[in-house]
Amino acid sequence: MQIWVNGGLKNADAAQVSVLDHGLTVGDGVFETVKATQGRTFALTRHLDRLTRSARGLGLPDPDLDEVRRACAAVLDANPMPLGRLRITYTGGLSPLGSDRGDAGATLVVALGESTRRPDTTAVITVPWTRNERSAVVGLKTTSYAENVVALAKAHGQGASEALFANTAGQLCEGTGSNVFVVLDGQLHTPPLASGCLGGITRALTVEWTGAQETALPLEVLESADEIFLTSTLRDVQSVHRVDGRVLAQAPGPVTAKAMRIFDERAGSNLDP
Repeated sequence: MQIWVNGGLKNADAAQVSVLDHGLTVGDGVFETVKATQGRTFALTRHLDRLTRSARGLGLPDPDLDEVRRACAAVLDANPMPLGRLRITYTGGLSPLGSDRGDAGATLVVALGESTRRPDTTAVITVPWTRNERSAVVGLKTTSYAENVVALAKAHGQGASEALFANTAGQLCEGTGSNVFVVLDGQLHTPPLASGCLGGITRALTVEWTGAQETALPLEVLESADEIFLTSTLRDVQSVHRVDGRVLAQAPGPVTAKAMRIFDERAGSNLDP
């Protein structure tokens, strides 16, 4: 396995960053996960735009996107696989212990892991913890993922692949690594960015391509929604057949099936929409 670290490819066993990197010590970093099929990325421009927005939100210098693109191409070329998770990580770099950032410059790592196509349907749970829609890092894709690790482990312990959060106002927000859509009376809805959810790339494309409405919804909508589905980079559009103890008999339902078909068609015709 070849990994790009700060300017060049390294074998995985020699790819190193400092133990004092701010991304490791305090989670001072941002990242993107990009789907790569047969070495070809999907929606890379949108992902790099969000990488820059997230970096700016943390006060990091703008990443050199030309370098990031070169790194992605080099890693994909060095590690051929049918379906991959291309991970771009950009951190505050070598820094003193504590929250103060050093002046050694940012760290860039690009790595690729093999993936498989997700099932058409999945089970999810809700968790008692909340997203803070007024957080200083709301809407930024940061490396501070411990909360998601805990919630996802709880989901796996209950036979589910994802955990869904409400925000502090009790509104439906997002999953640990996904956005959520619901169908109510035949109409497709997803929480607005004001709910505190991450502006997912797949979410944005699904809204654009299906005409879904951005609607503030109570978490309890999951108890009555006709259909539910998740979106994310590696899920694309994935139907939900169980939420906690509630089983949705028809999954994917007709609206979800149409969204899946539209996404597959549009994404297949344009790799960088």
